[in-house]
Amino acid sequence: MNLFLSTQVYPIVSMVVWGLFGIFVGMLLLRLTFNYTDPNPFGKIGRFGFKVRRATEKWVYPAARFFAMYRIDTRLAPLLSMFIGLVFTYFAMQIVGNTFFVIDGLSAGVANGNPKVFIGFVLYGLLSILVLFIFIRFLSSWFVFTTRTFLGFVKRVTDPILLPVQRLIPPIGMFDISAMIVLLVIGFLQSIVLRVFVSN
Repeated sequence: MNLFLSTQVYPIVSMVVWGLFGIFVGMLLLRLTFNYTDPNPFGKIGRFGFKVRRATEKWVYPAARFFAMYRIDTRLAPLLSMFIGLVFTYFAMQIVGNTFFVIDGLSAGVANGNPKVFIGFVLYGLLSILVLFIFIRFLSSWFVFTTRTFLGFVKRVTDPILLPVQRLIPPIGMFDISAMIVLLVIGFLQSIVLRVFVSN
């Protein structure tokens, strides 16, 4: 099977995305430093620190709000934002890699005239979309959204799967363990699909 996107394009995309994440971490580390040094706001460093705070505020504010709720020093909020950013970047790259893998698989199924492989990658792709929706839902828990937005659509699609599991395993604070269990089950189903439809 020719995996052009997976082997040629994905490494380049991965390098760019992780490079952007490095810049993001650098900005948050600067903010963390300015949080504790509190430079003169009228000096050059103070003005630069203000620009850093303004640029990173939308990423740090949800973490600061969470820390304030548990009476943790909100100046440490950039650390939580970095952790969430790391999780987001890792799973985003997994999703991108999965997408490239599905496209390569579908192309191979069509090129080889193999309907079994094509069907297998369609099923695998649908499960991957479900994984993406659950991931988006996890991220959206940090923000407010209405039922008329795309996030509302994601909630409606994932509710029938997540709600029964949440009744058995309720969320612990901001961490939804049920979503992790559902993702593990979907990953298991994906491996079965590959074994049945794709592997020779």
